[in-house]
Amino acid sequence: MNVDLIFQVAGVGIVVAVINQLLSRAGRDEQALLVTIAGLVVVLFLLTEEISDLFNNIKQIFGL
Repeated sequence: MNVDLIFQVAGVGIVVAVINQLLSRAGRDEQALLVTIAGLVVVLFLLTEEISDLFNNIKQIFGL
């Protein structure tokens, strides 16, 4: 796993947390929830290749 990937995920998390707090304090809770869900989707797209590699390694180990 690459260290850059960890920093990207952490960066997305920090940005989402800040925007979420700003929107929540402004009384826009629905938009804050949408920002959180969008952040989750972005992180999942970043991790898709790593998850694919994990499943391939598991298949190879157990001979599936």
